[in-house]
Amino acid sequence: MYKKAIYTLRSNERLTPAVWRMTLEGDTQWITAPGQFVNVELDGCYLRRPISVCDWDERTITLIYKVVGEGTALMAGLRPGVRLDLLTGLGNGFDVTKGSRRELLVGGGVGAAPLFMLCQELVGSGVHVDVVLGAQTADALVCLKRYEQLLSRDVRVATDDGTLGREGFCTSLVEDALAAGVDGKPYQYVACCGPEPLMKIVAGQAADAGVPCQISLEKRMACGVGACLSCVVDTVDGKKRSCVDGPVFDAEKVVW
Repeated sequence: MYKKAIYTLRSNERLTPAVWRMTLEGDTQWITAPGQFVNVELDGCYLRRPISVCDWDERTITLIYKVVGEGTALMAGLRPGVRLDLLTGLGNGFDVTKGSRRELLVGGGVGAAPLFMLCQELVGSGVHVDVVLGAQTADALVCLKRYEQLLSRDVRVATDDGTLGREGFCTSLVEDALAAGVDGKPYQYVACCGPEPLMKIVAGQAADAGVPCQISLEKRMACGVGACLSCVVDTVDGKKRSCVDGPVFDAEKVVW
């Protein structure tokens, strides 16, 4: 179930040259699971822009988005006080009812944002959570400090240019983590969001380790409510729509 409502922009701040954090105030009751998204209506754009929810509470929604085209460029230019028309509560989020006690979250670039609320919910329920983050540079690790504050310990980090953490892709850190587990016990679940090549590799690593994995597929969308069939994902159960059947999928069911 989703809802159309008007929200007031409270803040819109630049985190990196291309990444922004936006906080909106309004009705959040239709957001029920980490990994869901909103669809933002923008003046001058025919289609809404789908943005994953990073965090929310009783009155506010936090979005972290990257400027990649006309719509997100317009979002970056918005100032506090502007009122925006949003569809909220869209998509199926990550499953937090599995009963697992040791979980590994893997975020690539702005893909770290949709995993943050998942991390909060898991930590709040007493689950041991380890986090691996990867980005091109240290400055692009937009959620690193928030994760470290939440976990009260260091996060495993890799950057392409070696400016922070291990140099190279974060998949090598995922391999190390899956091999080590937690106090000698294997992880029971992996969640991943980021560029599709990263998710494909992490899904394979989790499968090799015998660990269930969920991924959040960030497909291009038009309507966001399942009507236009523009965000189709091939699965072992046939074609699915990322906007309503996902964006979170069991990795083993995705046909890469």
